[in-house]
Amino acid sequence: MERVAAELFTDGGNDAVVRLPGRRFPGVLIQGDTLSTIRSDVAELADLCATGDLAEARETAALLLDELDARLQRYTEALAAHGIPRPF
Repeated sequence: MERVAAELFTDGGNDAVVRLPGRRFPGVLIQGDTLSTIRSDVAELADLCATGDLAEARETAALLLDELDARLQRYTEALAAHGIPRPF
């Protein structure tokens, strides 16, 4: 394990915006349990598509999109607050 000093652009919550040394742009730190939940949700979406339950798949996809949109919004707001251009 290597210890490094990172720049923290938001509070240290579950989706903290941080920049590691040597990186131009910050990233989003997602805790392992949250990553596992996102993976499970995507697996559920794939299963729903495979079984043809498109109504439920659309609902699951909409929830996932809302979650990702909220994280992206937090990221872009953190960058804007610190005068950093978006990398996209």
